[in-house]
Amino acid sequence: MTLEQIRGCLLGLAVGDALGAPVEFMSLAAIKQRYGPQGITDLDDWSGFPAGSYTDDTQMTLSTIEGMLAAQARGRERGIVNWQEQVYHAYLRWLETQNEAYQRRAPGNTCLSALRSGTMGVVATPINNSKGCGGVMRTAPVGLILGAEDAFIHGMDYAAITHGHPSGYLSAGYMAALIACIVEGDSLQNAIQRCNKLLVAYPGHEETLDLVQRAVTVHRSGVDVENGIRQLGEGWIGEEALGIALFCALRFPNDYVAAVIAGANHDGDTDSTASMVGAILGAQLGASAIPSAWIEQIENRDLLEKLAAELQASFS
Repeated sequence: MTLEQIRGCLLGLAVGDALGAPVEFMSLAAIKQRYGPQGITDLDDWSGFPAGSYTDDTQMTLSTIEGMLAAQARGRERGIVNWQEQVYHAYLRWLETQNEAYQRRAPGNTCLSALRSGTMGVVATPINNSKGCGGVMRTAPVGLILGAEDAFIHGMDYAAITHGHPSGYLSAGYMAALIACIVEGDSLQNAIQRCNKLLVAYPGHEETLDLVQRAVTVHRSGVDVENGIRQLGEGWIGEEALGIALFCALRFPNDYVAAVIAGANHDGDTDSTASMVGAILGAQLGASAIPSAWIEQIENRDLLEKLAAELQASFS
């Protein structure tokens, strides 16, 4: 992994999140009515937060990184560590901030209730039957530090803390492994093929595999972006968010801006899908593919840059 790839992934997901945030919960028709026929194409303020502000998607992704860095440090110090527990405790620290109005960024009820339960969900003992996209949207950085097979396992484990349905945690494992494949130099198409082979080894993979395959098929059909996304769903659940992100990345493999704009303009969970495609193309193309004007506006840019450097230093 290179620092450029790490920066691209982290800045890419945060920028995508901030782009999609103002139009989350809006229909595509309403988005076009507000922003014009092209939809939202630039960062904008939302819910009292200035342009460039991100949502709980990026907040929880940063908590995932915090937990992984803590696990690495603890492992070096003590020789043994439970990575999932370290990430779980990082999520609990995030939960504490959700009592502060200025920190709340539309967190999902599933994440909040699962973390408030006092029990850490695991794959073997599901904490609930949720397959919302709150698991998959926070696991991209796992693929920056682990090989594809391990990234899949860790991604599943971290999502299962709050999301107990197979489609909720398998989509998260897939996302983590996809980033790992890209960082290793695979094309997006080859990365999808590798991740499909990992996915089918797990029980309950059918829904996630179906959405991945549909994303590829819909892209190859040549259908326009709006109708292509509409055929894949709205992104509120894990497998749909993954499918939409893959479709947008496949359609615009060399154009970060076009891909995240596509991910931010539909009838669904726009911040999550734009964030995920931003992570994919950010890792693939590097931070230089992201407009500097967007990077300069992004919330906590210095923190994102710091975490990128820490990930490289701790895991290289």
